[in-house]
Amino acid sequence: MTPAQHKATLETANAAITNGDIEGFLAHCTDDIQWSTVGEATLHGKSAVREWMTTAYVEPPNFSVSRLVAEGDTVAALGDITTQDDDGATVHNAYCDVWRFRDGKMAELRAFVVETGRARSR
Repeated sequence: MTPAQHKATLETANAAITNGDIEGFLAHCTDDIQWSTVGEATLHGKSAVREWMTTAYVEPPNFSVSRLVAEGDTVAALGDITTQDDDGATVHNAYCDVWRFRDGKMAELRAFVVETGRARSR
């Protein structure tokens, strides 16, 4: 696949997540995906990612991607993401996801996520 096709795959996968479709997202991942968020544990395999997403994304996140850069089998996404924490507070983050593709699917993620703000629910 070309870098442009990798970018399109990532955009489709992210759209699935914002629609609450975890399985739709995972359809674009290899079975042995490695999901690393810097400063947190690494998830190994689709089952681990699915389990994490069902708790982390009880409410689907909102993405704002400001830039996608692709070269070879790698796509870097730079943007903002808003999620809900366990107490219902809105959490704003800046992020950079670096994805590696294998055979047309997302095989590895290295995510850099920095909280930029929080708003408590009432």
